[in-house]
Amino acid sequence: MQRWSRLFIPTLREAPADAEVASHQILLRAGYVRQLGAGIYSYLPLATRSINKINAIVREEMDKIAQEFFLPALNPREIWEESGRWTGMGDNMFRLKDRKGADLCLGMTHEEIMTSIARNEIRSYKQLPQIWYQIQTKFRDEPRPKSGLLRVRQFTMKDAYSFDIDQAGLDHSYDLHDAAYRRIFTRCGLEFVGVEADSGAMGGSQSQEFMVYTEAGEDWIASARNKAGEVVYAANIEKATSKLEAVADLEATAGAPELVHTPGQRTIDEVGAFLKVEKIHQIKTMAYMATWPADARGNVKTRSLVVFLRGDHQLNEAKLGALVAGAELRPMVPEEIEATFNAPAGYLGPIGVVAAKAGDDKGIMVVLDVALEGRANLIAGANKEEYHLRNVTPGRDFTATVIADVRNINEGEADPVAGIALRLGKAVEIGHIFKLGYRYSESMGARVLDRNGKETTPIMGSYGIGIERILTAAIEQSAAKLGKNDKGEWSYVLPASIAPFEVVVTVTKQTDAALAEAGEKIASDLEAAGFDVLLDDRDGSAGVKFKDADLIGVPYRVTIGKRLAEGFVELVDRLQGRTEDVAVADVVTALKAARKQA
Repeated sequence: MQRWSRLFIPTLREAPADAEVASHQILLRAGYVRQLGAGIYSYLPLATRSINKINAIVREEMDKIAQEFFLPALNPREIWEESGRWTGMGDNMFRLKDRKGADLCLGMTHEEIMTSIARNEIRSYKQLPQIWYQIQTKFRDEPRPKSGLLRVRQFTMKDAYSFDIDQAGLDHSYDLHDAAYRRIFTRCGLEFVGVEADSGAMGGSQSQEFMVYTEAGEDWIASARNKAGEVVYAANIEKATSKLEAVADLEATAGAPELVHTPGQRTIDEVGAFLKVEKIHQIKTMAYMATWPADARGNVKTRSLVVFLRGDHQLNEAKLGALVAGAELRPMVPEEIEATFNAPAGYLGPIGVVAAKAGDDKGIMVVLDVALEGRANLIAGANKEEYHLRNVTPGRDFTATVIADVRNINEGEADPVAGIALRLGKAVEIGHIFKLGYRYSESMGARVLDRNGKETTPIMGSYGIGIERILTAAIEQSAAKLGKNDKGEWSYVLPASIAPFEVVVTVTKQTDAALAEAGEKIASDLEAAGFDVLLDDRDGSAGVKFKDADLIGVPYRVTIGKRLAEGFVELVDRLQGRTEDVAVADVVTALKAARKQA
């Protein structure tokens, strides 16, 4: 049992002006955190208690499938160079030198370090599978830290890594984590959805994010639910696909592309209005340069990348980036456009652009979005100033290096599984699991003997949970439901499993000996029954105590007040939005019943 009078809980009556999202305002006002610098926070006792509870849940579930490690946050440059990520991580990595001039970094993730242990210690398939995890501080030089604990430069992550002898083993390890994550997030009281995701800098063949819908989120996800409310499809916008309605093509005006004078008409909208055609009948041309990190000899590879989309579609750069893994994309400058198209911007099109063959790593990489596959008689730029072309047909009039889905889906389009209209919404990522494959084990030389005595490369998975993000997502989720009070302050309540305290026993008048004694007795009884109890034994008004109890997010409150003389106390269940008078002798029983209903 803790006593409020002895705890450090520096609540604020008003949130700082620069705190934008609900969780940031609440964490500051409730005395959970204090900011030390941009994206750097000190966790005060309340935050530490909640985070320790989250860690305990994570450990309990992870210990069922894995073994816990604790790895260095300070890493030598050489280990990251082996995987190619010393340069690949760019400015997101904190780098430093020791007194001898050796390059070091602060770890953002630990694939390299875990792989180095595996290659040195695992010799045979008989030692596999292995699943190793840790709960460790991570560092990321976030360019725009904001939104409290949602975008920071120092954070806590549970990261896990699996090593298996074959794909079937990886699939099993991946499924074990999927199930464990769902148990963890459910126990933490979160309403979440698992979505298909882009693997990004991690690489690999498959990944899944676990997301919580909230307006504070910076990710967009698309999902579809059936009439029973079950999620039938969910994906990050970087990965989401949809079924498009069939489009009727324009009638051909000739048997080949026909030059049309379009003076001053550059944009899709302008050309459509001028030629009286819809966007769906036009080709949008986008031109990029892809640049890969320098190789071991310092050579930098650069390649032209031209993308053709349907006129009403928007490019998804994450999907495009997956086609040129590891490269940085930027729009072409005018000189590069002239060299690629032999034409000025505004009239760019596919005809005359020589596409590299599939599999070639040189020449112009031409990407045709799958929505244009099979279309005919489209309008496109003519690569000639003030001219466009009619009757442009992909496959007949020009070829592509690759045909792929590189567009953003739109809300209301049909999902690819059940054909239900997609909903787009903001969300916060709380966990991410990856099938890494052989990227790290191969590049770092991890080898084991298989069942036939032959040397083979183990296959890997990587699995992360943002510990602080569980806390912030829970706050955002509750605040979205409860809204603001008449003073414009966010209301919220934390799930009992991760709240700093399950129940606060509030003595309305501490100077009343009978009330104070009853508070002590009830708090002790609740503690003996297994509840995490905070006794508010401060001198002060009942109103201030009630407000503070709500402010720190405790789900249950037992109020010791004037009805004690009749043998009753007040039980407030903030999770259910219910208040009732309970006999003193029945407080423990009533709270156990409330706990079961949560």
